Amino acid sequence: MLSGAEDIIEMQSQNVIKSSNTSVNVCFEKISKAHCSKISTSAVLLADTIPCVIVELTFPFFMYRIPYGIRHAAVVSCQALSFIIVAFSPNVAVSLTGVVFAAIGAGLGAINCLALSSHFSKTSVSTWSSGTGAAGMVASFAYAAFTEPHLANLSPKVTMLIMLVIPLTYSMAYWAILVKPNTIYKCNPINPLTWIVPYSDDEVYDESVLNINNLEEEDNNGIVKTVGVIQKKLSLIEKLFVIKSLSNYTIPVILVYFAQYFINQGLTPLIYFDCSHGFYLSKASQYRWFQVLYQTGTFISRSSVNIIAISMGTLYLMPVLQTFNAIFLTFNAVYFFVPHISIIFCIILFEGIIGGLSYVNSLHRMHRVISPDIREFALSTAGASRTLGIVMSGFIAIPIRNYICSRQHSSMNGF
Repeated sequence: MLSGAEDIIEMQSQNVIKSSNTSVNVCFEKISKAHCSKISTSAVLLADTIPCVIVELTFPFFMYRIPYGIRHAAVVSCQALSFIIVAFSPNVAVSLTGVVFAAIGAGLGAINCLALSSHFSKTSVSTWSSGTGAAGMVASFAYAAFTEPHLANLSPKVTMLIMLVIPLTYSMAYWAILVKPNTIYKCNPINPLTWIVPYSDDEVYDESVLNINNLEEEDNNGIVKTVGVIQKKLSLIEKLFVIKSLSNYTIPVILVYFAQYFINQGLTPLIYFDCSHGFYLSKASQYRWFQVLYQTGTFISRSSVNIIAISMGTLYLMPVLQTFNAIFLTFNAVYFFVPHISIIFCIILFEGIIGGLSYVNSLHRMHRVISPDIREFALSTAGASRTLGIVMSGFIAIPIRNYICSRQHSSMNGF
């Protein structure tokens, strides 16, 4: 959805037929004036993150009563609806509705998978993080490749319909491939009485299907074995205390993602090059490949924690580096002093690496230090820090983007 943000705004706000054979896919021979869309792509960012952060901030408080299978079905439904709505959308408003469904599915999917990871070994967090990094890279590359005039040259509508393979694959991953441990509560789809996870003292239940967390222990012979740990029933105050105790890990993530999504949705739509300095890519194509490079950097760094784990001091350094990237690209968006798009490509790749390092290392450290009897709830709330930073950047990016657009006009008139 974020890779297609430029298409959603540019093509539909101008009532252009959603085809790749339009002027938006032609590179600029010479840039003599500013090219700012009437609506910022930050609108797509907000539609993609506000519902997500609402889900991530509220669902962990009651989601433990909903079986994993039902949660997964809800995620798949939101995914499919989002692609169908955007594909057949007649205008921006309807497209943003589709983006909202994608956001709900993404938020619920993230906290669901993080909570699910608590039932597996500690390596599941690093592999989950690597998988999300790969998902961003593959999805952004697929969208760019399908819609790029020099490659598949498909319309955004056809591309969205092709992407329906994602909810299909997501369904198979959980119901056909994943081997679920007996610590996960399993409901009977034809018996409504099993649709609520028993979790209170006044309910009759079988301890074998309670929310139990896996704990790795080493016996006297040095053999690692897994034992079950029943999840502690937390009051509202205790849950808030758990969230507060994670602030050392979540605050750096909030700041990093604030800066990087300010770059991704607030600045990259305003940074573009002419044909000879932009690999003969159109403005829309340049934006798409910015997203691909960002996601590639994210994938590389999210897959690195099992090789190199950064220290807490380095974790606190990540927001500083990301802020420097944002400041540099803000000045370039106004004055266009970077001579070639390849330099911006390198910066965007570095930006993705910083974001991925911050995210995966904070999760990795949380999984190691959190008590096993509260780990499921704690990990289910961890993803909200990333989304909070993204939402904050979306609100800030809109007025700053409008200011930069006005400065672009002034700068180019000066030339």
